[in-house]
Formats: sequence, structure tokens, C-alpha cells
Amino acid sequence: MVATGNDFVLIDNRHQGVIDSQSLGKLARKICDRKFGIGADGLLVLEKSRTADLRMRIFNADGSEAEMCGNGARCVALFVGRQASCVVRKTKLKIETKAGIIPAEVNGDNVKIRLTDPKGIKLDIPLRVNGRMIRVNFVNTGVPHAVIFCAQLDKLSISEIGRAVRFHEKFSPSGTNVNFVEVLKPDSIKIRTYERGVENETLACGTGSTAAAIIFSLKTNFSGKVNVVTKSKEVLKVHFRRGGKRLEDVWLEGKAGIVYKGEYLNV
Repeated sequence: MVATGNDFVLIDNRHQGVIDSQSLGKLARKICDRKFGIGADGLLVLEKSRTADLRMRIFNADGSEAEMCGNGARCVALFVGRQASCVVRKTKLKIETKAGIIPAEVNGDNVKIRLTDPKGIKLDIPLRVNGRMIRVNFVNTGVPHAVIFCAQLDKLSISEIGRAVRFHEKFSPSGTNVNFVEVLKPDSIKIRTYERGVENETLACGTGSTAAAIIFSLKTNFSGKVNVVTKSKEVLKVHFRRGGKRLEDVWLEGKAGIVYKGEYLNV
């Protein structure tokens, strides 16, 4: 499945026994390999839930388990919505994640999810990276995200700078995802993301786009819907309700799709 350029292998395990994290992490490393596996940014595993319609577990390409994945949750919502029919009508459901319960709404190939309220917000953190000082912002939108504003986004060495910030001692021990943001218009930003667990730049990141929109709102005092242009050129929309410096009722919206279904034999 693909959502705004983020690609995932999805396994529906709701009718089988729970698989331990170590085994799923090992499977994720094999199945996400783009040369010897299927190739993906991550592995999504669906399980039964006692508190929601289903439980979503997320494993990064390096085998680590993540608390939350915005674009992954949108893929899961679309998958469940299409089980009853190849054409999705309006569908609402709730997805259990390690970050909390995520409500989702599906309308055709458009999927929006409500993320947990942002926390841990810090603005303009001075950080020494590769021998020079930069200003970094931080917010947790289900997973940790650093947000750095810059000009000429397309010319940046995302992997080099992103890796340095991702493993910086300021964000130890768990590290952080790193988002580089260029302001396009009063209501639009452009983003490139270095993802923790993938350990490289990806074409999009849902929680990262949300983090960037939140920090953008706080720094510019903008309170409307934020359009986020991703590396894939597709646009994610971030909605939220703002009261002063407090942001809540945060929604992420964009397209998602099923690319193909098959049987993986190299287990």
C-alpha cells in the first residue's frame, strides 16, 4: 500500500495468534528489503483489539517497532474500508496504536485520521550540528519529530544533516525523526523528512508533516488548514483547533491506495 509516497507491506493477522515483536522485527527487515524482499518503508500488522475496531503494529525497515505512523494508519483505514467492497463509501473506524486510539474516516481514496494531541513542544532549541549552530524545533505527534526551517530545501543534503540530528545526544536515547521545512505561502509549506528506523529520506511522513504544520502554526500564528507539499509532490492537509499555544483535535488528510496483493514466500 502507498500513502503520499510512503509505502508499506500490510499483513492482516486478525484471525491468527499474536506474533512476538522479535519475530515481526526480523520479518520486517527481510520483507522491506528493496533488493531481496518486497521493498517498503515499513511493515504494518493488523491484530484484534479489545478497545478499538482493530490494532495496528508498525515495524520500521530496520526491524524496530514504532509507536505510531500517520500514513500507515491511513493505509490501514483504507484497507479495512475496502474489505466489504472494492469501492469505499464513507467509513469510520478506530485504530489502536501504541500512541493511543486513532479515529479514521475513509471517503473513496481520501483518508483522514485524528492523531493524539501533540506534546513535548519546544521551539528554537540551539543545536551544534557538524560544527555549526542551528535552531531546531521539537514536537511529539505520536513519535518524536525535530523540525528545521530552511531556504532552498531542494539543495539540502538531507541524509547527512538528518542523520546528525537524528542521533544527536539532545534526543537520546530514542532519537528523533528530522523534518526540513520551507515556507511557500501563508498556508502552505514544503517538507523533506529523514525517518528514524528507515534511516534515510522518505517520499513522505504523515506524523512528520503534522509536526511541521504544528510548529509552522506556532511560529507564524497561522490557525487555518495547512497544506504540506511532500517529497512525492502529493499534498497532505493538516487540520487542528488552536487555543493560544495549545493545539488539539489534530487531523491528517490525504490519498492512499492499494498497489497489489500477493503471497510472500521467503519467510
